[in-house]
Amino acid sequence: MSNAIVRRATTGFSVLLLTIGLIGPFSGHAIAADAAKPEPSSMASIVVDLKSGKVLSADHATERRYPASTTKLMTAYLVLKALHVGSVNMDTPVVMTRRAAMEAPSKMGFEPGSVMRLDNALRMMLVKSANDIAYAIGQTLGNGSMETFVAMMNRTAGLLGMRDTTFVNPNGLPGEGQHSSAKDLAILAMAIRKEFPGYLDYFGTEAIAYGNAVMKNGNKLLGRYDGADGMKTGYICASGFNLVSSATRGDRTLVAVVLGANGTIERESRSAEILEAGFKTDPANAEKTVKQLPIDNGETVDISDYICSRAGRTARANDRVEDRNDPDEVYGSPYLTELKRAPKTVRVSLGGAAAGPNFDAGITMIPSYGIPLPRWRPAQPQDHENLLAAAMLRESVDVPGQEAEAGDRGEAHDNASGADLEATHNGIPLPRPRPSR
Repeated sequence: MSNAIVRRATTGFSVLLLTIGLIGPFSGHAIAADAAKPEPSSMASIVVDLKSGKVLSADHATERRYPASTTKLMTAYLVLKALHVGSVNMDTPVVMTRRAAMEAPSKMGFEPGSVMRLDNALRMMLVKSANDIAYAIGQTLGNGSMETFVAMMNRTAGLLGMRDTTFVNPNGLPGEGQHSSAKDLAILAMAIRKEFPGYLDYFGTEAIAYGNAVMKNGNKLLGRYDGADGMKTGYICASGFNLVSSATRGDRTLVAVVLGANGTIERESRSAEILEAGFKTDPANAEKTVKQLPIDNGETVDISDYICSRAGRTARANDRVEDRNDPDEVYGSPYLTELKRAPKTVRVSLGGAAAGPNFDAGITMIPSYGIPLPRWRPAQPQDHENLLAAAMLRESVDVPGQEAEAGDRGEAHDNASGADLEATHNGIPLPRPRPSR
């Protein structure tokens, strides 16, 4: 166990003893689990006022954590960027390749060769948190190359000012070197909300229906917390239970991030608590914007020794029992109400998009921006330099209410020549956007 884990677990001594085997099997699991359970202060969290960028509360907000499936927010952001510049549209085919189908659950489980519209793929990724769909989307935008797409993710993170974030895959499954922070994930969530307000429905969809199955969004704030309207959950052993959420009341929108909770009940209740406190805080009284917070550069906090231990699982089970036995609270919070209606559901499907005559699920021959590639080749990071430069130059890259930091956007301007303004792929003009069906 790393020093960072022991230091940040408020009752870390009990966890340490359990981990190294000095505490053996025991009866009375509930008592032992409560003793080992980390306090809320061991989580990382932040609440930011969207309009001003002011930090309303922060707790370990800059320390490095594993983002888990909140990584999919960056994958979604790149989809929306590509839609904005017209390099893809909602009818663009997303192909389930053999490599994408190999990703671990949570997943849709489609057979290799399955094709879906980008519209449906985006909802499946965000609501079901489908790792196979996220990988397929990454391959689609990366010309069949995951290396290209990950390079796009990291370049974009730098442009947004996410200075303590590194991505290694599009879905957040465990990968060496992948890390972020509550601060950086808040920056990403704010960028999505500010730059793409017309697509917020994708991040707040309560459920999707495929065939006879209905898959509910893991974000239990939706429909239960006053004003909740997005955004993404995440979980792996090393990260604990994560939630990037947003809520709007009147003309105020807040973005909240909670990382490292022990279970969905603790994750949602903590998110509701800090959001509620945020709405009672005047941003004029806050001192710093989210981009003024420091960079941590420390060790990535790994809490898997507790989260996936016997004690951690027992504590989560006790929380569920306690939640069911308390009629006055939902998911452990007085700020969450019972969902007394069926979740608002969007139907998704396969099909509706053609992969092109050259598709081979084995070598991931994928149409690039609607243009079938005549022969497959590994895509190179420079293939997307023109697209990214064009995207940054075609719009106001400075987000209102936030300061442009030296170097975080200048690279796109400095590298862009006159030819970059004509969006092309390998010299082929990209198709103009058209309305999606």
